[in-house]
Amino acid sequence: MLERSSQLDRIFHALSDPTRRAVIDRLTRGPASVSELAAPFESTLAAIVQHVQVLETSGLIATEKVGRTRTCRISAQAVARAERWLSERRELWEGRFDRLGAIVESDCQAAPKTRRAKPRRVR
Repeated sequence: MLERSSQLDRIFHALSDPTRRAVIDRLTRGPASVSELAAPFESTLAAIVQHVQVLETSGLIATEKVGRTRTCRISAQAVARAERWLSERRELWEGRFDRLGAIVESDCQAAPKTRRAKPRRVR
């Protein structure tokens, strides 16, 4: 469980940066070289390489170096792991809100309908 938590921590840390999210978004369209990933940003190539390293350490992407070109591709397994964790939390909270809604609704139906007094002004 702790190892799984550590992996999720690395994934969400990697996704916490807008540049890295943009890189992931670009890689959803297919593999790309680091130079191609760097093109839309004003950052240096070295800065983009650091972002790529964080993404690779988190497991969100895999890289392969052929000659002088490093090609990056998204890791569907890591993305699925994060998505699964989020889905589990969403289901948990939806269930809690459904139960809360049922309690509120039953309380509203059980309460007698009375007119509310106007609040008094304090002078």
